[in-house]
Amino acid sequence: MTRFKFPLFWRIFLSIWLAMVVTVVASQLATRFLLDRERQAIERQVGLHEIANEAVNLRQQLGKNEAWRFLRVEGERLQLHLMLIEKERGQHRLPHSVRERIKSSWHPSKPAVLDLDGGFQLIAWPRMGGEGWLHPGFFRMIELALAFFIISLACWWIARFVSRPLKHMEGTARSIAHGDTNLRVADAIAHRRDEVGQLATAFNAMTDRLCQLLDRHNRLLRDISHDLRTPLARQRVAIELASDEGADPALMESILRQNERLEAMTGQILTLYRVSENGGSIEQQPVKPLSLMNRVLGDASDYAEQQGVDCKLVASDDVVTVSILGDSGLLQRAFDNVLQNALDHTPPGQSVDVELSVSSRQVEVSIADEGPGAPEDMLNQLFEPFFRADESRGGKGWGLGLSIARDIIHAHDGVITARNRSSGGLQVTVQLPVFFGS
Repeated sequence: MTRFKFPLFWRIFLSIWLAMVVTVVASQLATRFLLDRERQAIERQVGLHEIANEAVNLRQQLGKNEAWRFLRVEGERLQLHLMLIEKERGQHRLPHSVRERIKSSWHPSKPAVLDLDGGFQLIAWPRMGGEGWLHPGFFRMIELALAFFIISLACWWIARFVSRPLKHMEGTARSIAHGDTNLRVADAIAHRRDEVGQLATAFNAMTDRLCQLLDRHNRLLRDISHDLRTPLARQRVAIELASDEGADPALMESILRQNERLEAMTGQILTLYRVSENGGSIEQQPVKPLSLMNRVLGDASDYAEQQGVDCKLVASDDVVTVSILGDSGLLQRAFDNVLQNALDHTPPGQSVDVELSVSSRQVEVSIADEGPGAPEDMLNQLFEPFFRADESRGGKGWGLGLSIARDIIHAHDGVITARNRSSGGLQVTVQLPVFFGS
């Protein structure tokens, strides 16, 4: 069953329209209330009835002019406009001429009307700027203040109505991008009957599909790598037996070398899968970073000598006294991959610089080569699986080493970054939190 859709455009349009209507109605009600209070205050003015009766007597005895002069003097004293008129039979509204005069002297028209004997009426309304009476500008200020408050409230509600779910989706997308693939946009947003709800539903469906594809991808790599290990091991045994029986040594050595590359690649893929699947449950033991890097450099010494590359290790004094918490074997694999990458792309006769230091409660390990570096727009992609910047970083390996290193470092609550050095070459920096154990 298709749910009724209320487009976001009409929600915003009607919200603003209603805010304008409420503003007009509220300002009119507020103005009318204030005018009623002022009219009642005029009617209760001390001596006003006596003045009205006196004006009637003067008009009847001495004529209109005397009554007019008397009301003008008394009106100036009371800060009021006073007018004596004869009430027309059957008429409940003030005469047109009187209404026009009131409008010309006072913006809101709410005069006080006193019914007198003899069919007379006294009309009283405040003089412009008279003390004790509301100024016309006050009513305009009330209208503007109400308009500002109500429209601001409506704009705040609209902005919150639109931006809050978008901010939630943005935060969810960031969390998913950082590896929390179980997160989805909240049902309260996905069930909205507008474009935001449709966007949230499409986002959740897209995330589900991508996670399924990623899971299939990882499982496929794991299964293929796992299934390849047995035939590769048997092939290695067959190669060794063939070599013992007098097969062509050069051919057997070439076949064995390719076999070892395949075994190394399957091992890397399995490590990548194990870290990504079980990163939160790795072994946690104190590890000395200096001892760890010495083992990494020791294991790579033969390969560095074969490449004609010199490895230099520089460590600050405080590195000796600190530890990091994690899996020693995985951390060694991570740093070995980074160092292997540096050795692969450093020309013979050059060096790889390894530096260890401690700052801000973090151990920082920097491995810098003297190779060609990487394009600036590809630095973030260096840590993606199977990515190889062939244009500048050669064609060795399978693009898994740095990806595995990244996953291992992230599993240890660390950060790994890459940048090009100003003097040339790529520098990979790893930051891991210091362990403060007992």
